[in-house]
Amino acid sequence: MKGVEDISLKKRLGLELFRRYKKNEAIAHKLNYLFWECTLRCNLACKHCGSDCHKNMRQADMPLKDFLEAVDKSITPHVNTHETMIVITGGEPLMRNDLEQCGQELYNREYPWGFVSNGLALSEKRLVNLLKSGLSAVTISLDGLEEAHNTMRGNRNSFKQAFNAISMLTKTDIVFDVVTCVTSNTFSQLNFLKDLLIKTGVKKWRIFTVFPIGRAARHKDLQLSPQQFKQLFDFIKNTRKEKAIDLSYGCEGFLGEYETEVRDHFYFCHAGINIGSILVDGSISACPNLRSNFTQGNIYKDDFWEVWSNRYQPFRNREWMKQGECKDCKHFRYCEGNGMHLRDEEGKLLFCHLKRIKEGESI
Repeated sequence: MKGVEDISLKKRLGLELFRRYKKNEAIAHKLNYLFWECTLRCNLACKHCGSDCHKNMRQADMPLKDFLEAVDKSITPHVNTHETMIVITGGEPLMRNDLEQCGQELYNREYPWGFVSNGLALSEKRLVNLLKSGLSAVTISLDGLEEAHNTMRGNRNSFKQAFNAISMLTKTDIVFDVVTCVTSNTFSQLNFLKDLLIKTGVKKWRIFTVFPIGRAARHKDLQLSPQQFKQLFDFIKNTRKEKAIDLSYGCEGFLGEYETEVRDHFYFCHAGINIGSILVDGSISACPNLRSNFTQGNIYKDDFWEVWSNRYQPFRNREWMKQGECKDCKHFRYCEGNGMHLRDEEGKLLFCHLKRIKEGESI
């Protein structure tokens, strides 16, 4: 029986060509996505949260004027604004009463912008106002059927509100997707959730698995078993073949023979290569999910573009990740140590996707 490490010759050739492409991308490091962590406040306290956000955070929201100053002085002069997506994240961006103003200011500067949300506070009136502010993309989280989703989110109205948000978005022309964190509690619901999303009119669906960081690190019971982990990729592969909904796995992890079969492309962690972020305290980083030891500077004392141009070495040359279980791995040339968010404060790999799939194959 063919295993996950039995990569076809055609796919190996593709991986070699893609490896060169990744190296060129790291050299060019064109900024395509900028995440703005506008707040750490959140109206939920989800078990699988990669941080530890809640309603009452000591860290204040970043003032809009501070973010715009960094954008105007340090980013706009160096990019094509039409090709640089700004994604507003948190916490929960809808906790900010001025989110529409934030979006309007970015739209006035000709940036496409969007936000990531749990959908709890997205009313029809608010969506209309956000669309008037130039909103072009939204991601809504839906983690299972009603009872499981509400348990995960700790709010009995969370599923209803998220589903309402999704239903409203299907009636607009903007790009949106639904993202699902699959856990041991929701794995058995995937087919039902797929049917629900298709029936509702959702075109794009992304799946990811629990990052063992933040609050999620305290809920190890949410992790998929190796067998479930392997079966998840079979589910994604088969769903993609059906073509009723555009499903893909998240951007983390090299997946061996599953490469290009559960995503549209080979694995590529873009953190610090095409993706940068400005965090709520001004820290300059890559993906907002990364630990503070990967911070490259701070907008309150550094010029963002100088940092983007001349730092980020740990992201653009990942040979340092060839340690521990990655040291002698024959797939390191393609994986380069997995996603940056799956490294702890000391740089140790938290888990290997390929290893977990292999464990699932042996059961």
